[in-house]
Amino acid sequence: MQTMAHTQSALDLPESKVLIIITGGTICMQPSDEGLIPARGFLKSGLAPRPSFNDGSYPEPLEIVTDDKGTRKAVQSLRTGMSAYKRRVRYSVLEFETLLDSSSIDAVGWELIAKSVYRNYKLFDGFVILHGTDSLAYTCSALSFMLQNLGKPVILTGSQAPMLELQNDATDNLLGSLVIAGHFMIPEVCLFFNFKLFRGNRTTKVSADDYAAFASPNHPPLATITSLKTNVNWNVVHRPTRVDAFSIRANLDTAHVACLRVFPGLRPQMLDAVLRVDGLRGLVLETFGAGNAPGGPDSAMTKILADAVKRGIVIVNVTQCLSGSVSPLYAPATILGRAGVVFGQDMTSEAALTKLAYLLSLPDATPEKVALEMSTNIRGELTEVSTTHFQHPAPPAPGVLPHELESLTRLDYKIQKGDLDGVRCVMKEENRWLLNDADYAGNTPLHLAATSPNVDILREFLSQGASVHLRNKEGLTPLFLAAHAGLRDHVQLLREAGAHLHPDELAAARLQVETSAGDGVVWGLAGLET
Repeated sequence: MQTMAHTQSALDLPESKVLIIITGGTICMQPSDEGLIPARGFLKSGLAPRPSFNDGSYPEPLEIVTDDKGTRKAVQSLRTGMSAYKRRVRYSVLEFETLLDSSSIDAVGWELIAKSVYRNYKLFDGFVILHGTDSLAYTCSALSFMLQNLGKPVILTGSQAPMLELQNDATDNLLGSLVIAGHFMIPEVCLFFNFKLFRGNRTTKVSADDYAAFASPNHPPLATITSLKTNVNWNVVHRPTRVDAFSIRANLDTAHVACLRVFPGLRPQMLDAVLRVDGLRGLVLETFGAGNAPGGPDSAMTKILADAVKRGIVIVNVTQCLSGSVSPLYAPATILGRAGVVFGQDMTSEAALTKLAYLLSLPDATPEKVALEMSTNIRGELTEVSTTHFQHPAPPAPGVLPHELESLTRLDYKIQKGDLDGVRCVMKEENRWLLNDADYAGNTPLHLAATSPNVDILREFLSQGASVHLRNKEGLTPLFLAAHAGLRDHVQLLREAGAHLHPDELAAARLQVETSAGDGVVWGLAGLET
């Protein structure tokens, strides 16, 4: 585990900005004659009265974008108290017009969430989405595929008891989500519950009433909050490695996919009836154990599956067990594979279903291509099977902090010299992920590469998942530094990777242009509108 103190830059920034998107759910419900119902005005009723969410400073409103036309609306913002990392989180709330119980969420709701994040992506450092728990794992999985080349934290959370009840888990879940989104640049769709941050597409709901309502059986938590600190396991964080800007895929539709659980005595006719539903293009088959199902190579059930695959239906085999993976360990699973059924590895049913819907929505989707992609890891949703390898453990470092400083110093020196081979050598020798480490000024290796004489070093770091959104202690992004240095190739490459000027940098950037201290063309390439 690594703490933020050693791996996250911009520690001394006075505040970060987070947008809370409220879709509904138990967390914001209030009692009524008909039971608990979603209630509007959550910031005023649920957050403002609580010192943890409101330091009493009542800052100026923040702007949020409300539609695809770019319409901006000023809304009230609040500020948390000072965190253990000497930073406050300033936030605003965007409530859906119609608040939903999570059992009512569908692809339309997922699209609304994705578009809300996309519209406001450049205005906020992170996003927290409040959502009901019943379908939360489905929404997390769907968004992980819909949000492409994500570079900022998107954290979904909810609660088992409403915030307005005396005893609840809502306060801890929301506060933990808000703090992580405002302090750690984890570029994933995550689920935070009961002091643990999970990769969203690895989660499943395991309890209807326990505060520990969610689990990630086949993947460790990305972060854990204790009484003293937040431990982030940076080595397992999934990062985008394509040099491409953030975008969304908004036409995902689950109407063309289905999920069927195998059980003892399942009649082949039942399976055939499901596979012949009009418009069906994909099926998630929840099988026994490591991927086993009744029948044999010549059974009626196997023939039905093989015929469906020949008709162009993609069938994915996942285990109905809470943990484990589907593999050709036993003959029944191998038989299904020979019939054309895809091994879903260790995906959850929620991830398999939403991934299948996502892949089928792509314009160039074919059954063969979708089947191949279903067993390929694209968002950290599965563990790809590889050959077993053994290695001797690395010798223990003489001291963690000195070793970290030594590695970072060597890397910085190679960057400043423009020595790409030297940079690769340092990165290869180091068994940690160095690209979130920061020097005394809060500069990460990407900050330094933004002004390096060799743009290929910048490209190397981006291909390894370095974050373009981290800010140093002066609040500056790598893009600002590259533009300030007048390096057009660096600016263009960072923009291609999804970098944008932070709202707090805009005034300084405009001043550079107005005083002719900076290249107006370069600042224009960086996205500055004059």
